[in-house]
Amino acid sequence: MTEWYNYAMKSTWKTPHDIKENLKTASILKNNRVVFNICGNKYRIVVRIDYSFQMMLIRFVGTHAQYDKIENIEEI
Repeated sequence: MTEWYNYAMKSTWKTPHDIKENLKTASILKNNRVVFNICGNKYRIVVRIDYSFQMMLIRFVGTHAQYDKIENIEEI
């Protein structure tokens, strides 16, 4: 996950399309949220991104199995 963090810190994503161009396995959700698949999809990180300020708030870090148990993904 350190590798993902370092990569994200160096990136300048201005739109969700920019993320998908570089990380094909990322899933774009509503409200500027993105799901990143880490370590061959063993882990997932959900973030909320403010593209204009280039800021990211990590909302969830866990295994794929833990992610699947989230009942309302809109709340994270």
